[in-house]
Order: sequence, then C-alpha cells, then structure tokens
Amino acid sequence: MRGFDDSTVPSSQNAFSASFLHRFNQQDEPPTSGEADVAGPWHVEEILGDGFGLFRAGESLERGFAPYAVFQGRWLALLAAAVLPGTGRDAAFRLHKERRSGGFAVESARGEVVGRCELFDENLIQALHMADCLLRNPEGMASFLEAAGPLGLERAGAILDSRVG
Repeated sequence: MRGFDDSTVPSSQNAFSASFLHRFNQQDEPPTSGEADVAGPWHVEEILGDGFGLFRAGESLERGFAPYAVFQGRWLALLAAAVLPGTGRDAAFRLHKERRSGGFAVESARGEVVGRCELFDENLIQALHMADCLLRNPEGMASFLEAAGPLGLERAGAILDSRVG
C-alpha cells in the first residue's frame, strides 16, 4: 500500500496538513485500505497528446494530480473506471480445487455452493467476481455502458426489450 511519502496527492490539494499525514502514515493501514484506494468514483479526462487519464473524484490534471492510469482510447479508460473498484474487493466466488460429482464446486463468499464447473476455470471465477462488482456499483455500471458506445447500447437495448415482455 502506498504511504503518504509515496502519495500522488499534492500536499497543497489536501485538507489535511503534510505533517499530520506524515505522522498518520506511521500507523498500520486498516484491512479496508486496499478497497478504499480503488473504490472511486473515477472519471476520465483527456490528456492532450497522451490519451485519456483515469482520476479519482476530486483529482484532475488541473489540480496537479497524476492520473491513476492512461489509455489511448476513451472507451478503455471508461472500462478501467468500471472494473477498477472490483479489484480491491475480496473475491466474491471461489472455485474448489477438488473435482466432485458434477464438476468443481463454485462457492460464494459466504461459503454457499452456488454452482459447479465441468472444468477448473479460474478465469470464469474472476470474471464472475468482476460482473458481481459491476452489479453492486451503479457508477461502474454506467461507465461500462458508456464504454459500450451508442451502437452497443442500441443492440443491447433491443435484446433487453425483447426479454422484458
């Protein structure tokens, strides 16, 4: 975890004094700090000649902050803004390592078996985690939908309309 001395936050742009933050940094981080660091909300800002930067709320180039990440395409920055909050959360699902009848058990974070896979597919479990995080984060979902673009939304809207009779 980043400490105050490694911070990308200019001290002139923080409500807390540099000396307070330095003293506070001497304490251990709570277990929730990893999630808080990536929770967002995030916004995308064009960086002339460099692409599109991803910034936390309250941060911008104009205020002297470095972007968390920079992407060549705006849609990629929006996609990162959508999924980044999920990277700090504990895994929503776990795949049992032993195959049982019917396949490998898929377990929820609460320990309930919620499904099974014929193959040991950790990528599927990670994707389910990300999708679960999007479902729980309306801001992330909005960024994801915006990243899809007008044509993607139009096509998805037609499919959704046909499903919701």
